[in-house]
Amino acid sequence: MRFLRLFFIVLLAIILVAVALANRDVVTLSAFPANFGQYLGGRWSVDLPLFLVVFLAFALGMLAGLVWEWLRESSVRSAARTHAFHAARLESEVGHLRERHAAPKDEVLAILDRPKATAPAVPAASAAPGTTLPATR
Repeated sequence: MRFLRLFFIVLLAIILVAVALANRDVVTLSAFPANFGQYLGGRWSVDLPLFLVVFLAFALGMLAGLVWEWLRESSVRSAARTHAFHAARLESEVGHLRERHAAPKDEVLAILDRPKATAPAVPAASAAPGTTLPATR
């Protein structure tokens, strides 16, 4: 997978360099059509290489698409956030219910249900080999 990604990046770089070398002519990029900029004052055009105009148009189109999708999916993100909050609240409520219903209702039953304390085991190093009984199950 890593090789495939590297191959794609190298191929894309070669294509972009080829497009840039083939389109080095300088073009005039105007902000307004046919001398409309003269009424606003100033120079509303710039001279750039054609490949730069193409790359900037592509980058601005990608940025516009990213913003468009981000705005379009805002309701989906909001609903997901609401559902996540609701699920967390329900999980907390289930946890509290489990704690409340799992506990014995009577103190005597709680004492009876408590595990019995086992006697501490004698370390094997202090007993002679063959003199100890197997551990109880």
